[in-house]
Amino acid sequence: MDKTLVNLPNNDQLCTIDVMKKEYEPYANRKLQHPNTYFGAVVHIIKGSLGIGIFSVPRAFKTAGLLVGTIGTLFVGILCTYNVHLLVRASHIICTRTKTPSLGFSETIEAVFQNGPRWIQPWASCAKFFVEIALSLTYYLSAAVYVVLISESLTKLVSFYYPPAVDWGLYFKIAAFCVLLCLCQIRELNHLVPLSLIANVTIVTAFGITLYYIALKIQTVDVKDRDLFTNVGSLPTFFSTVLFSIEGIGTIMPVENSMLEPRFVGTVGVLNVAMFCVVTIYTAMGFFGYFAFGEETHAAITQNLPNEEWPAQVVQACISITMILSFTLIFYVPTEIVWKKIELHVKHKKQNIFQVIMRVVTLTLIISIAAAAGSSMNILIDLTGAIFFSILGIFIPAVVDIVINWNDWGTLNWSLWKNLLLCVAFVAAITSGTYSAIRNII
Repeated sequence: MDKTLVNLPNNDQLCTIDVMKKEYEPYANRKLQHPNTYFGAVVHIIKGSLGIGIFSVPRAFKTAGLLVGTIGTLFVGILCTYNVHLLVRASHIICTRTKTPSLGFSETIEAVFQNGPRWIQPWASCAKFFVEIALSLTYYLSAAVYVVLISESLTKLVSFYYPPAVDWGLYFKIAAFCVLLCLCQIRELNHLVPLSLIANVTIVTAFGITLYYIALKIQTVDVKDRDLFTNVGSLPTFFSTVLFSIEGIGTIMPVENSMLEPRFVGTVGVLNVAMFCVVTIYTAMGFFGYFAFGEETHAAITQNLPNEEWPAQVVQACISITMILSFTLIFYVPTEIVWKKIELHVKHKKQNIFQVIMRVVTLTLIISIAAAAGSSMNILIDLTGAIFFSILGIFIPAVVDIVINWNDWGTLNWSLWKNLLLCVAFVAAITSGTYSAIRNII
């Protein structure tokens, strides 16, 4: 409350009155041509989280068991949702303090550090760079998983009609490289919309047919034939796979920034509603997928479908189409981050050729990673989930919450200890998950 002198009408005297300063409201200062509605934001988050990861969740249940898998998936879902709440809340607080309408993921981290305690302010640029590197590597490794799945789906589809094709995995990766080489030169996000729409149709088709086969298989299975719990040593693999599948923190801030109404967080906010749907779908898919196929469950549940039946062949074709078209969107995010760093050091006349070269080199590296992984898609999933999704989804939100509330902490503050516990959980996840993935490789 400020005391301000005001000259009142028809009065020569200055009177002192109380004037309340109105706090800056980020949502009210956003100027968007096409803002997202509540429903639209929910759909975007669900779509961003429901990718190829949903077909790998049954394999996670295979490593943990029906009971532990169910409880564990719900736990990871709640943990991811809570940490996103921390990130969004920190972004809103820092936007209010700096009078900025909206900030992206890495920009939020930078701004929080810049306005944090004096000793941490010099690290703001490093923190932003660290997040950008983690985001880029996460998307690039996810893209490599896409390539492996494209290869496996094409192998399963073609080998039914031409059996020698069962050993053509490398050739299919090269073929995928040739197709993606053209698609990945698309540089405008709005030009990717038609591809994304087709990909959504094909993945829904694949998902529906897969559920049909799961329903048929369940009728012949007894629950006694499935493990409720396997062993403690398999839990790191389980959590890495579920983290890879559910975590979609990279898409959260763009969706939040596209809204004009403060309805993103809250009991029935966009985030809670969307994540409730996502976690429910993933838990159901993991439970019934493993229940249906048991120890025969593959890294992707679609590989368990009977290859001789035409609906299963449609699934393999749909997965291949979905992965090829979705790859362009996965590729777009990190490429934009990298190009913004390079663009400043390239002359305007040479920017076009440099961007073409950068995209070709990056795609070649992704295909090389996929080729090195062979058919071991589960190894890529485990490493990506254990290292990068635990960094982005657990460690970063906890650190940001500590920094932005630095002046409010006390020794007995439960929230501080909660954040420190999240950091400990991050160390445990990245250590055990990486160790488990490397052990599986060896």
